[in-house]
Amino acid sequence: MPENILILGGTAEAAKLARLAHEKLAGRARIVVSLAGRTRATAASPVETRTGGFGGAAGLADYLRAEGIALVVDATHPFAARISANARVACAETNVPRLQLVRPPWTMPKLARVTWAADLGEAAMLLPDMSRAAFLAVGGRGMAAFETIDTVRLVARAVEMPGEKPAHIEVILGRPPFAVEAERELLERLKVDAIVARASGGASGLAKIEAARDLKLSILLVRRPDPEPGECVASVEDALAWIESRI
Repeated sequence: MPENILILGGTAEAAKLARLAHEKLAGRARIVVSLAGRTRATAASPVETRTGGFGGAAGLADYLRAEGIALVVDATHPFAARISANARVACAETNVPRLQLVRPPWTMPKLARVTWAADLGEAAMLLPDMSRAAFLAVGGRGMAAFETIDTVRLVARAVEMPGEKPAHIEVILGRPPFAVEAERELLERLKVDAIVARASGGASGLAKIEAARDLKLSILLVRRPDPEPGECVASVEDALAWIESRI
């Protein structure tokens, strides 16, 4: 009988891992990717997917038992701290091995003008003193932290148009990855003097930071939370090897 493997997804790394595992472990593993349901951007077809939350750690534990899940790979976004915490608790309760696939952190480009914030709330407090026109790369849900700012022209990028957003924030659509040249052209066209982003890590997201550095813009970055305790790898290949070694 194939082993049931759950990948907590929503990232490009999760989609790649699911695809490779589906191809390489055919007949040995049933791969299920769970998406939070906030975007349709990371579907992992032809891999089996489920959409929506589990109902906290207890709900996830119930799912692991009901589906006979043998392994869990947490490949969620680095800022999806609540999901990762729930996965740690649920896997401990059910004695299911868990691996975190964590993107390598960014190394800041030389001469980048970076200010760090502990969270989006602090970033919103700092921004008015730094900028008159800013580009927000904080995700659709992150826009809410900036809803009270009325002294800065704000342009935010999202994969899909959010259902609710502050009226004063202009939203443009874009789907990663983005090249440095394209990011530089976008920032020039928008005529911004700062960007705000979450320090998510990974190679593709660094393009906007390099573009902002090239244009001598202020860069306001939100520190990413530490990963949950437990085994971690930094590459899809290492995550696939971890799965293979346990089935």
